[in-house]
Amino acid sequence: MNKRNPYFLLVLATILWGGNFVIGRAITESMPPFTLSLLRWCTAFIIFLPFAWPHLKKEHAQLKKNWHILILMSITGIAGFNSLLYLALHYTTSINASLVNTSTPIVIYILSFFILREQLNRNQMIGTVLSLAGLFFILSKGSLAVLVNFSFNFGDFIVLAAVVCWSIYSILIKRYTGILPGYSTFLVCIAVGILVLLPFAFYETFILKIPILWSSSSVFTILYTGVFASIVAFISWNTAVVRVGANKAGIFLNLIPVFAVIFAVLFIGEKIMWYQLAGGLSVIAGVYLSARTIPLGKKEKKIFLGDKGYDR
Repeated sequence: MNKRNPYFLLVLATILWGGNFVIGRAITESMPPFTLSLLRWCTAFIIFLPFAWPHLKKEHAQLKKNWHILILMSITGIAGFNSLLYLALHYTTSINASLVNTSTPIVIYILSFFILREQLNRNQMIGTVLSLAGLFFILSKGSLAVLVNFSFNFGDFIVLAAVVCWSIYSILIKRYTGILPGYSTFLVCIAVGILVLLPFAFYETFILKIPILWSSSSVFTILYTGVFASIVAFISWNTAVVRVGANKAGIFLNLIPVFAVIFAVLFIGEKIMWYQLAGGLSVIAGVYLSARTIPLGKKEKKIFLGDKGYDR
């Protein structure tokens, strides 16, 4: 990974995360959402354990000291975000979900204002308004009647809940950068996330009795989400961020909906609508305008999971 061009690694990570939206939508008839999330992270844990174990042995005291933060990160970033996303994809399209997800940086700005008391400058305020306008345009399908009657798609609101979870997770990452180590923190978060997901997966399987339809597609989905969308994308993105900086890398996150749209059209027959295109461009423009306020020449802190998140 270290020998690869960092921009290639950034694009690779966004391709894999874009595919996660589409494959999550494609598998809705074969596997319930919490069970998929559980199997994904069990696979990721097995794959990642050999890499992170040496770090865990050296850094366990530091992790133990911040156990309450690790639990909150696990609930929001590992269990919450992914499970809510897979649940949302039972009700909305992968294109819509990926476009709504582009509002994540704006939600982070808003929550940082209220939680961390960080002030928003003019560009961030304008970018926030522009992105929120685009988001409402996507949610309303460009129809005033939808806004008036408040008849939004239920799945889109679940995606918004997932975005809030990821934003809280990202704020915690930002707050504890330099305090919590990288690989061992990610491993522990995966382990705790698995424990959180177990009762939900149990409820789906044994109480609701939702069957898992095992096939080559379901096995591929678990391997893809557990190995490629989690571990390969995580290592690719982290390696690139260390080399080019978080600010430059953050712009590449806007490629996720681009690849999600391409894959959705090519592989599962979804069609992009005019309101999705218009709203998506507005959201991305708002994010770009907000990000321009960060001076690229300024020396950046080394981050362990990133200011906008990795394990998507």
